[in-house]
Amino acid sequence: MLFDVQIGDVVQLRKTHPCGSQEWLVTRIGADIGLKCQGCGRKVMLTRRAFNKSVKRCVSRPLANPQDEGTPAQDERPDAPAR
Repeated sequence: MLFDVQIGDVVQLRKTHPCGSQEWLVTRIGADIGLKCQGCGRKVMLTRRAFNKSVKRCVSRPLANPQDEGTPAQDERPDAPAR
C-alpha cells in the first residue's frame, strides 16, 4: 500500500519504539522519509519502501494556514504591474 505522506504528519508505525511510543512526526520527504519519535525525540530515516511497509495509519495532519488560502501571490494580483 502506498501511503500519501506530508511533512508535519504524525503517523503510527506497526512496531512500538523501545521508548514505548508508536507515533512519529514526519520531518523529511524525499527518497527517504525522515521521522522523529514523539516519545523520546529520536530521529530515524527510512526508505520509502520500508516506510510504506511499516506505517499503520496517519494519526494527524497539520492544518493548512487559512491566511495562505484564497490570497493570490503578488504577481497574480490584477492590479500588479505587468513585467
